[in-house]
Amino acid sequence: MIKVGIDTGGTFTDFVISDGGKIHYYKIPSTPSDPSIAIIDGLKEVLGKGYRDADIIHGTTVATNTLLERKGAKVALITTKGFEDVIEIGRQNRAELYDLFWQPPEPLVASGLRFGINERINYEGRVLKGVDIRDVMNIYKKLTGLKIDAIAISFLNSYTNPKNENRVEGILKPLGLPISVSSKILPEFREYERTSTIVANAYLQPKVNAYMRNLSEKLGYSHVSVMQSSGGVISPAQAGDEPVRILLSGPAGGVVGGFKIAKMMGFRNIITYDMGGTSTDIALCHGSLIFKTETTIDGIPIKMPMVDVSTIGAGGGSLAYIDSGKVLKVGPESAGADPGPACYGKASGATVTDANVVLGRIDPAWFLGGRMRIFPRKSFAAIKRLSGRLRLSVIELAEGIIKVSNANMERALRVISIGRGYDPRDFVLFSFGGAGGLHACELALGMGIKTVVFPKDPGVLSAMGMLMAESFKDYSITTFLSGKIATSDSVENGFRALEERAKRDFTKKLIGYKRFLDVRYKRQSHELMIPFTKNYKNAFHRMHRRNYGFSKRGDEIEIVTLRLRAIAEHAAVIKLPLLEKGGRRVGFMKREIYFNNKKIRVASYIREDFYGGYEFNGPALILENTSTLFIPPDFVCKVDEYGNILAKA
Repeated sequence: MIKVGIDTGGTFTDFVISDGGKIHYYKIPSTPSDPSIAIIDGLKEVLGKGYRDADIIHGTTVATNTLLERKGAKVALITTKGFEDVIEIGRQNRAELYDLFWQPPEPLVASGLRFGINERINYEGRVLKGVDIRDVMNIYKKLTGLKIDAIAISFLNSYTNPKNENRVEGILKPLGLPISVSSKILPEFREYERTSTIVANAYLQPKVNAYMRNLSEKLGYSHVSVMQSSGGVISPAQAGDEPVRILLSGPAGGVVGGFKIAKMMGFRNIITYDMGGTSTDIALCHGSLIFKTETTIDGIPIKMPMVDVSTIGAGGGSLAYIDSGKVLKVGPESAGADPGPACYGKASGATVTDANVVLGRIDPAWFLGGRMRIFPRKSFAAIKRLSGRLRLSVIELAEGIIKVSNANMERALRVISIGRGYDPRDFVLFSFGGAGGLHACELALGMGIKTVVFPKDPGVLSAMGMLMAESFKDYSITTFLSGKIATSDSVENGFRALEERAKRDFTKKLIGYKRFLDVRYKRQSHELMIPFTKNYKNAFHRMHRRNYGFSKRGDEIEIVTLRLRAIAEHAAVIKLPLLEKGGRRVGFMKREIYFNNKKIRVASYIREDFYGGYEFNGPALILENTSTLFIPPDFVCKVDEYGNILAKA
């Protein structure tokens, strides 16, 4: 069976094809209006008519873009009477504390589409007031005339007892609309975050479901899986029903792939750095992948297990501009795939990619391995238009764009390392993405990181990570176990209930489970997620000390939520091809580029010429089909047996 990993990004769509013996890579521009066009075109170019027989794992930005662009469904929210405005009230936190003109984001459901039902379940799960069918039928009649696309149901304390939610769902089913029910998707406490997540799921459901059906139909009988934000894969049907699970689909694939390749090389503490055309995704792995259960996307809280990835608007396509104070800024707005950077020939805005072209760090004859034509003169013209306003030379402004972009990314790297109690000098920077190789070494120097790893074909590593992901689904239940109640039997019974639920969901036999706990000190407001072991209390104390600088071993611990990962299938074994041993001469060309506002001579290599054990020094440019690497002076590099480059300062 041919396996294909496909990562649809904002600028390019990446393909990694494994036929059991060899691995092939491919990259084409994305088609934002319909991402499936680029997918089908790429598969046909690589596999021909055989694309319908491939086993495909897909990472998509459809859900993310739908939320960011506010192009989702018209949703009706049905909740407990008196709680209709929870999604608008939120927690009354100001995202910009000192901005007097800050406005909270518009809720996904307008006030006129929020309906309250006079029902109540208490915190113990006891039904204090059942659902009156007349209330529901009144709402039913209103919905028929409102042209609703989807329905979200989220009742107070329904995570302890789903009876009232199930009753309302059953009555509304004849409407024929997709219905998101909180007790099925997210049976956890915190009404605001739970309701916000369910509303987001309903908001995304029609569009994502249509995309999944469309893609599956176009791919014929091939087997399609979709990458989750948590690093595993699910079916297109599951992704269509619960699209909040795939909001960070692509970035998760990169972290999974980066961590597994780094582990193969002997590195367990890494910071993954994925710079693409539109954004940069970074994640810290301390011995293992790190997960989080809450995030906020464009002001919308999402409570779902996901790989802990931070994203900033800094990519090769990030636009440079001069603000009202005559200060050079870069991003977060991007030129995207169409029209793209000025060098693509369709636009006039200066981007980070254009700055690298002007500085000579991108070879116009080798863009996408020579398959895509670019226009350096348009890059010069775009940057010249900006440079005149700041009275700088074209080279000075291009250097400035690189430095501002690097400063933005370095700030984000410090937040996920130093800001969380980790010393970045104890980590390796694992660089990938189409644009990452041009900036990684300079970022490492700024962070005090001594080693940078460049995997082979870094521009498609997110797609490679999708082939390395397991097939699983996450389950959870809020318990509030503490003191004498938190016995080993009570915890075990809770996990077994989740296992039974997983068995009902999967048609094929499950091959394993992973257990996690959300734990906190009694009376704390927020909790930490840790793997479940017999010594989970000690593990919690250690994690709390690392995150917050202190622990209280004498205080009572409370288990808030049980989490289960049900594994349906282990990842396919992807064997990275071994490079032949040394012995032959590697050729290179001398060329001039700009670095620190000076012309310097660098050695320009073609990466395919490298062999295992080959060593070289910076300054150097390494050209390959999916990316270009810039190695500054004073770096010493070695190629390992798999073709990965280790650059040490």
